[in-house]
Amino acid sequence: MKNVLLKLSLLSISASSILLASGWRLPEQSSSSVALSGAFISNSYDASSSYYNPANMSFSESKNSLEFSLTYIKLSKVKYKDSNTSRNSKSLGEEFAVPSIFYSSKNYDGFRYGASFTAPGGLSKRWNSPYSKKYAQEFTLKILEFNPVVSYLVNENFSIAGGLRILYSEGIVKSDGSDVGSPAKREMEGDTLEYGYNLALAYKPNNNTNVSLTYRSNIDIKVEGNAKLYLSGTKVYDGGASVEIPLPAVLSLSTAYTYNYITVELVYDRTYWSVYKELDFEYKSSIPLVLKPSFDNPGSKNWKDTNAYRIGLTYNYSSNLDLMFGFAIDENPVPSKYLGFELPDSNAKLYSLGFNYKIDKKSAIGFGYLYDKKEKRTVSNVDESGNTYINGTFKDASAHLLSITYNLSF
Repeated sequence: MKNVLLKLSLLSISASSILLASGWRLPEQSSSSVALSGAFISNSYDASSSYYNPANMSFSESKNSLEFSLTYIKLSKVKYKDSNTSRNSKSLGEEFAVPSIFYSSKNYDGFRYGASFTAPGGLSKRWNSPYSKKYAQEFTLKILEFNPVVSYLVNENFSIAGGLRILYSEGIVKSDGSDVGSPAKREMEGDTLEYGYNLALAYKPNNNTNVSLTYRSNIDIKVEGNAKLYLSGTKVYDGGASVEIPLPAVLSLSTAYTYNYITVELVYDRTYWSVYKELDFEYKSSIPLVLKPSFDNPGSKNWKDTNAYRIGLTYNYSSNLDLMFGFAIDENPVPSKYLGFELPDSNAKLYSLGFNYKIDKKSAIGFGYLYDKKEKRTVSNVDESGNTYINGTFKDASAHLLSITYNLSF
């Protein structure tokens, strides 16, 4: 059961939009961010700046702006090849449609107000092969985040901002070892409502340069739900369960510079995953002793801080059309010792392109495409009982993102 809550909780964290730099995090919530591989902080001046960099709202044209985005995500089938060929597996492919809404206000004596409604993370990972479904038959999470923000123009060159992050997530986790001689089966459903904050600042020494810093706070997330455990087909536990884990802080430093018709933005992200030291699961009542080693004993995690490096290029082709290109390198925080089927993550490279087109003075449309290619990863580790868990290679993991956006000013 401990593994079940770990899987659920890790994905709940991703709702903050700062989870695994290379894993289930979805920093790209609009077509511009998708097209620029997430290098959209210093150069974000449309309604979505309320999410990416609310301090930039102060430097936008004084008008109300509303933006609607829809992003289609396709995850590939992940292949696992073990030294024991009977354990070879392939996950099912997954598809999602992720909506987002952004708003930023006109100027009110130096203050601007904004809000975003996003689904900044989540996952549905399913394995049907006998061995892999023992650990992760289904691993699904839906996430929503509401983020109201306010910015203040300190002077003509400097702006500060902050906001409240309200996070809701719900998930389903299933595992079944019946087909590989392990009679334990588990199911869980749970949800959580948590709060955090975000801060931002932007400095424009001149019209061509922007240097920005954004920060999203650490949040201790306590996931609560109902767990069911089965042993040899008999239900042996049906009751409450919970676990608390930290949602680490993320710091992003970016700079954008415009020369003639080209704007280049560089972004550095730091996710402080080293706060995640241990996972300790709690039940409302006791579980059978035979299941405690796998489902109840605290487990060391000792994750590491991760970095992401992003570059985005925007070319002002005409007064109505901007072309965009992006590239990023994302690290993952999971040591090989703790890698599993629920989170077969690895470092990744991102490639992207897109455009924004102004229909008229009050409306615009955008399009973005991103390809996320993960490195293959060879792992040898053991499970909670000390048995060989994974001794093989995960490969062919990738993601495709297609995003369309409509922006309206009034």
